[in-house]
Amino acid sequence: MQGTMATAAPTASQSEVLASLYAPIAAELSEVERRLRAELRSHDPFVDELVRYGCLLGGKRLRPALLLLTAQALGGRVTADQITLATVVEMIHTATLVHDDVLDDARMRRHLATVNARWDNEASVLLGDFLFTHAFYLASTLDSVIGCRLIGRATNLVCEGELRQKGTKGRFDVSEAEYFEIIAAKTAALTAVSCELGALTSGADESLVRDMEHFGRELGIAFQIADDLLDVLGEEQVTGKSLGTDLEKQKPTLPVIRGLARAEPAERQRLLKMLQAPQGANGALVACLQRLGAIDETRQQASEYARRARQRLQRLEATPARDVLTMLCEFVVSRPM
Repeated sequence: MQGTMATAAPTASQSEVLASLYAPIAAELSEVERRLRAELRSHDPFVDELVRYGCLLGGKRLRPALLLLTAQALGGRVTADQITLATVVEMIHTATLVHDDVLDDARMRRHLATVNARWDNEASVLLGDFLFTHAFYLASTLDSVIGCRLIGRATNLVCEGELRQKGTKGRFDVSEAEYFEIIAAKTAALTAVSCELGALTSGADESLVRDMEHFGRELGIAFQIADDLLDVLGEEQVTGKSLGTDLEKQKPTLPVIRGLARAEPAERQRLLKMLQAPQGANGALVACLQRLGAIDETRQQASEYARRARQRLQRLEATPARDVLTMLCEFVVSRPM
């Protein structure tokens, strides 16, 4: 498919907030963007358009920002190798998004048509594969193999988490413990390794590296819980992506698990009937989850993980980068619905 490239943009408020938050690493993030554009090219016009379009869908650049902010908070000056690793984690993240959109039959992301909507599922699967493989090639160009090894492990956890979630389709007896294991893998593994690599490549001691890894994991869990709420409560014109897909695909997310746990037997049966309906999210279902307190409790749970993440930063010296990491804990749980 040929045509003029579209321009992706978050909502105005999100764009302004992120521009402010990323100010301490603005130059380094610009270099990551330059690397992405340079790496994701092809001499073939079709492939070139496809990979450049896919690069637009990454959005917030949270994972590379976490790596760069951690590196700056612990080491001061960001190195060329850290720029490369930040580029790699964004490629991996974008690949997972492209594949997720196929799994969810999503039609919109970052206010743009998804790759599967603009082209088809085959193009999406192949693009995701292209991004994964190029990311690992790029990581392998560094002298140290630790980045490739850790990112490889994290990517494997992401895929395992997605597979486990696939196995829970329609299983509304999933426990909270299993839910948290799944999101810790499919979402938080990549945020965790971003912070771990930022600390490790800055020469931080083992204890501090582990603290930053835990920070990234808890931040990622908070992010995913908030995303689950967005899927139920959000407005597509605000978020810029397809919503209601978790419910349509009968994925047991935290609001649903909490609602079912608190419902009396008769109400539980009504709730299960609504969840199993083909239309997915609807007003009656949302009203039921709100009445049961599941929405508020889920929001509180996201805030609790964000609080835990903030506590991990107490050992860091006061710097603009540390301040931004602290503010990101609030940002991930307060995105507009």
